[in-house]
Amino acid sequence: MVLLVGGFLVLMLIGVPVAVSMAVASVLYLVIYGVAPDIIAAQRMIAGVESFPLLAVPFFILAGNLMNIAGVTGRIYAFALALVGWMKGGLAQVNIIGSVIFSGMSGTALADAAGIGTIEIKAMKDHGYPIDAAVGV
Repeated sequence: MVLLVGGFLVLMLIGVPVAVSMAVASVLYLVIYGVAPDIIAAQRMIAGVESFPLLAVPFFILAGNLMNIAGVTGRIYAFALALVGWMKGGLAQVNIIGSVIFSGMSGTALADAAGIGTIEIKAMKDHGYPIDAAVGV
C-alpha cells in the first residue's frame, strides 16, 4: 500500500496529470505484488468506467453545444431579456431566467454552462460586469 500511495505522490509532485499518476501507480502495484491476474485487473478497470450516469455527462454537454450552434440558446436569452431585462440589475436576472429555462430543457447544470453560459458570460463582460460576477451568476 505504501508503494501505491508513494508512487502516486511522487508522480503528482513531478507534474504528471492525476489520471496518469493513478493509472501508473495502480499498474505498478499490480505488477510488483500480483494481487490479481492481469485479465481481472483489466476487467475491473473497464467496469469502473462503464457507468450510465458517467456516460450521460458528455452527452449533456454535447446537447448544450448543439443547442448553442442551432441558435436555441440565443432565442432563450432574447426571451429572458424581454421578460426581465428592464429591471434593475436586469442582465444578471436575464442570465438567471435563461439558465432556469435552459436547465429545465436539458436537465443538467453542465449542459447549461456549456450552452447558454458562454452567451451569458460574454454579454455580462460586454456590459462592464466584472468577470467574477459574470461567472458567479
